[in-house]
Amino acid sequence: KSPENSANKDKLKTKALRGFIWAFIDAIGYQGIQFFVLIILARILQPAEFGLIAMITIFISLGQVFIDSGFATALIQKQKANYIDENSVFYFNIICGLVSFILLWSTAPWISRFFNEPSLIILTRVLSFTFIIDSLGILQYTLMKRSINFNKLAKISLIASSLSGIISISMAYNDFGVWSLVGYTVFNKLFRLCLYWIFNTWRPGFIFSLNSLRSMFNYGINILFVSLLQTVFNNLYFLVIAKLFTPADLGYYSRANSLQKIPVQNISGILSRVTFPIFSKIQNENIRLKRGVKKTISSAAFITFPLMIGLYVSAKPLVVVLLTSKWLPSVPYLELLCFIGMIYPLNTINLNILKAIGKSKLLFRLELFQKILIIFAIIITYKSGIENMIIGQIVVYLLGYICNIYYVGLSLNYSVMEQLKDIYLVFVLAVFMGFVIYLMTFINIYNMHLLLFIEIILGALSYFLLCYIFKVSIFFESIEYLKNRLNKQLKKNEL
Repeated sequence: KSPENSANKDKLKTKALRGFIWAFIDAIGYQGIQFFVLIILARILQPAEFGLIAMITIFISLGQVFIDSGFATALIQKQKANYIDENSVFYFNIICGLVSFILLWSTAPWISRFFNEPSLIILTRVLSFTFIIDSLGILQYTLMKRSINFNKLAKISLIASSLSGIISISMAYNDFGVWSLVGYTVFNKLFRLCLYWIFNTWRPGFIFSLNSLRSMFNYGINILFVSLLQTVFNNLYFLVIAKLFTPADLGYYSRANSLQKIPVQNISGILSRVTFPIFSKIQNENIRLKRGVKKTISSAAFITFPLMIGLYVSAKPLVVVLLTSKWLPSVPYLELLCFIGMIYPLNTINLNILKAIGKSKLLFRLELFQKILIIFAIIITYKSGIENMIIGQIVVYLLGYICNIYYVGLSLNYSVMEQLKDIYLVFVLAVFMGFVIYLMTFINIYNMHLLLFIEIILGALSYFLLCYIFKVSIFFESIEYLKNRLNKQLKKNEL
């Protein structure tokens, strides 16, 4: 190995580590603030008001995907992107934002009639302005993400979510109802846009090249189709439940889904944001890439499995403590969604690997296969209630995960059995931890706050003790890393 290559690898490793730390701060900080805000709003507002916003979610999400149009991701994956590429993507995103805004504004009456909710017209039209806001900031976000500049992204996220949270809670206390939820979304995006332009020095020029877009088209168009498929089908259950059940039922499902997604999206979001640009840089170095993938998969399982199993066992006291007893109907949904929560981050990482190594066509085919399965699952289960619909989701996610790791295995010589072997031990230990927590239900503790506190402490202690006894490598590596960071900080303070 040449000294230059070793230096570059060390530099990339350091950058990745710093990126992971700041991405973790960003995710925990942002989700923590969002979680706090939504808990307060859930205590003030009614389930039906959350249901109204959930009805529009799929249309907002589709517009956001169309704005990105796959080119922002292609800009990160392209190893020698230049200023012309950046400008071309910037202006194309703005065009997509304006088109999305016009389409959603125009179709608002149709959306209202479809759900038989007159108030959705004005709600949809106000939220459609977020497309224009997003289109002006997506390139700034992409450039900071490409350079693994997650410290700035973390600061932007924390500031924007804090300010918008204060405004939203104030609106709720002053009886703005569902507009409190709208306000949180709109102001959050506005603050982010302003901060992206303040924190990033990149500025557009009067340059636009169709040839530049064409060079990224083949990769970007497949990413766009994948993102559209993911968005439609991730929100399809909201659409079906909104049409077949009451706004309150949708509100219960959406809150359960949000509680499950907070830890899951934190984990998968952190790992995806950091690993995608890193894996893209080393996409032609199979040995390094496989080593990085194994570490990422093990880390995700180590965190996700105990969190989801713990959430499953403690679902009832958690809902009562955080949301109050008026949200109890959401408990069965939350329990079932925890099974999806265990699979989702692992699925995301495997798809992210295919994206990083440029296999966007394969990625699209895998996503299409999984979405066809979802349609069949909905057709089979929609008449038998929301719980059976979630069970159908679980089966689809499991089948999709097996297919994804099979094709990742072919690309990296990382077989299905090898990947399952990397995660099976922490799964078994997390299940045992869940059983220990479950034993608490045989003790008559009627104070839900006390019960939840005991279950959390007991779960954490039992899991870490089991990891220590069975010598889980990622557990000891995490402790070693924390020790080194602490020692460095202490030495720095002494100086």
